[in-house]
Amino acid sequence: MIGATGVIGREAVPRLRAAGHEVGVLDRRTTSMFDAVRLASAFAGCDAVVNLATRIPLSAKAVLASAWAENNRIRTEGSAAVAEAARLAGVGRIVQEGISFVYADGGDRELDEDAPLDPVGHVASSVQAQHNVLAHPGGVFLRIGMLIGGEAQSPPVLVGDGWMSVVHPGDAAAAVVAALDAPPGIYNVASPVLKRDMGITRLPAFVGRFAASFEVFSRSQRVVSTKLTNATGWKPRT
Repeated sequence: MIGATGVIGREAVPRLRAAGHEVGVLDRRTTSMFDAVRLASAFAGCDAVVNLATRIPLSAKAVLASAWAENNRIRTEGSAAVAEAARLAGVGRIVQEGISFVYADGGDRELDEDAPLDPVGHVASSVQAQHNVLAHPGGVFLRIGMLIGGEAQSPPVLVGDGWMSVVHPGDAAAAVVAALDAPPGIYNVASPVLKRDMGITRLPAFVGRFAASFEVFSRSQRVVSTKLTNATGWKPRT
């Protein structure tokens, strides 16, 4: 696993072991996730690779495009190296973390995996990660909603009204486990809730015009996870 110390990774490791999987964790001090050759050596003998690596800026600097540079590199160059390493090592399955905020504003419509995308700003790198991973024949890409609860930091504000895609880190981790047995493809991992029911301060939608990061979160995204539920039985429990 890559990203085992992150919010989802810390939840996923014990769940994977409880499901009977032997889990190896990539040591960033000795192996870079951007080095496909070294990664391939680390992946030797593995049946699957789970990539949950991110570098999300948590301070007020998150409104700046430059604050997302490392996260963007992880999702673009990193996911490409992981996919190539998995191919070189003969790994049959990759599960890649992504985000659900790539969807265009859908109003009150339910958004499944075929709904239109509008990837701008820092969310565009998630679409590139999707392309990289799905080039592998065993690639599974998870479009995960905003993490709420557990060790996740809730946003101080939301922008606009409408729907938001959210998921507890434990439920996201359970989806990672389920994805190991899902057919290759894209799966949403979230539950849709109305922003007004989240107990988080809301700002007017026009605020979204000032920064791409705000614009994304001003959209109404009623993302549904029916495909993953039908494929694996996964359902959010928190």
